[in-house]
Amino acid sequence: MSFLKNKKFWILLLILNNLVFFPVSIFSQNLPNNEGFFDVRSASTSLNDGVYQLDARLQLFMSEEALDALGSGVPLIIELNIEIIRVRRFLPDARDAELIIQYELQYRPLSQRYIVQRLNSLEQESFSTLYSALNHLGRIQGLPLIDSSLLNANSNYRVRFRALLGTRQYSAPLQILIFWRSEWDLKSEWYEWRLER
Repeated sequence: MSFLKNKKFWILLLILNNLVFFPVSIFSQNLPNNEGFFDVRSASTSLNDGVYQLDARLQLFMSEEALDALGSGVPLIIELNIEIIRVRRFLPDARDAELIIQYELQYRPLSQRYIVQRLNSLEQESFSTLYSALNHLGRIQGLPLIDSSLLNANSNYRVRFRALLGTRQYSAPLQILIFWRSEWDLKSEWYEWRLER
């Protein structure tokens, strides 16, 4: 396939262009050093109609390089990792369930809108500012996790939750480049709590 028709080639070229020639982003969030950070401010679960649901509040600040890529048409993936762990007394704790939920954030320059879409879903929202899009991503309410019938009634459980900037969707050459750039290594610490039965 010709380089001129290869979409991955153009995406890689856009990101390299931003890394080299555009050190200051028009999408700056005014953070020190513009490195960005993800933080879980709070998280809890509740049982509704036999299903455990997640409520959480996140702070999501993108790095300068990630914002430059977003402004050049490269979508960003915000990934939520959730683990449900069974507490055991004499053995190591067991991870009984793991969920990975991904949201795509993209910028459309023609309409000057930020689009948030949950992957593998038709859910999509449009926002006029980056702040409102990230604020929406940072407010998780009533997210279904697991049916209570799948958990052992005689066991205790804890939940671990974190958010990160996904990079696995990019081509192999781009992943190698990103691996050496700390500005793309955005992830929160694990936030952990006891699952109330």
